[in-house]
Amino acid sequence: MASGQGSQKPGMGASLLDVPEVAETFQCASDVLGRDVAALVSAQGPEGAEALNDTRNAQAAIATLSIGIGRALMARGVRPAALLGFSLGQISALALAEMVSLEDAFRILDVRSAAMAEAAAAAPGAMSALLKADEAGVQALCEACAQGDTLVAANFNAPGQIVISGTADAVARAEEAWKQQGGRASRLATAGAFHSPMMAEAAQQFGQFLATVPFAEPVVPLVCNTDAAPVDAATVRQRLVDHLTHPVLFSQSVQRLRAAGASTFVEVGFGGVLSGLAKRIDKEAARFCVQDSDSFDDYLAQATGV
Repeated sequence: MASGQGSQKPGMGASLLDVPEVAETFQCASDVLGRDVAALVSAQGPEGAEALNDTRNAQAAIATLSIGIGRALMARGVRPAALLGFSLGQISALALAEMVSLEDAFRILDVRSAAMAEAAAAAPGAMSALLKADEAGVQALCEACAQGDTLVAANFNAPGQIVISGTADAVARAEEAWKQQGGRASRLATAGAFHSPMMAEAAQQFGQFLATVPFAEPVVPLVCNTDAAPVDAATVRQRLVDHLTHPVLFSQSVQRLRAAGASTFVEVGFGGVLSGLAKRIDKEAARFCVQDSDSFDDYLAQATGV
């Protein structure tokens, strides 16, 4: 599982920068993106945190670390049965599935993040996680609180946790209504209404760029965020475009993989957010987060017996 945005923290993955596959991935990202991504994750203090929290820097650091860790594990014999990313993590998963080259993965990330930032600046929005939520209740809430504005379910994270996205006014109305129903809401630190129709302009720009990118068939099955189904080279462009305006079906994706026989979920990236969500989705599944040198060595020893 490849991490999504919001998991960044100064020092993330710094202890892995001497692993050859990780170092190679960071160098490639730096070359394509035109900034030193290894320096971004290594910097400490308030200035380092400020630089890393810039949206485009955060996305670059998170994706680079996920891809680097995944490549390092696979190079040492850890072969996943399937790949799954969360939002931004979908791009990391594309690289790990070898559907695109490393260079093209970072070009995709750069264009995607720029288009989303531009759309958010043109039409600011908000996102909020509703706790103790179910799909029917959130759908009814969005219909009641939209009042002509955009308001949709954007992320199906886990049972009891659904993120809504839309205009700031509509999200605020929904948060208040949800609290009145006895629920809890947690506003996300995002500048835009991601995974909603408010990203339509970004999706159009992204689609134009993706038409120039060559895609191969995945060497490992990759479950798509938009429909919780495997993606292929023929449909990947449209599904990546749809990803910007459609909800992230993470909970449904994990459930589908469990139904197919997956028993262990390994998050490659910092923070353990996806591992925590996997626990909420299915407490019986084994979960790991590989994010630094200690967790890398520990998981590798367990997975390979070496």
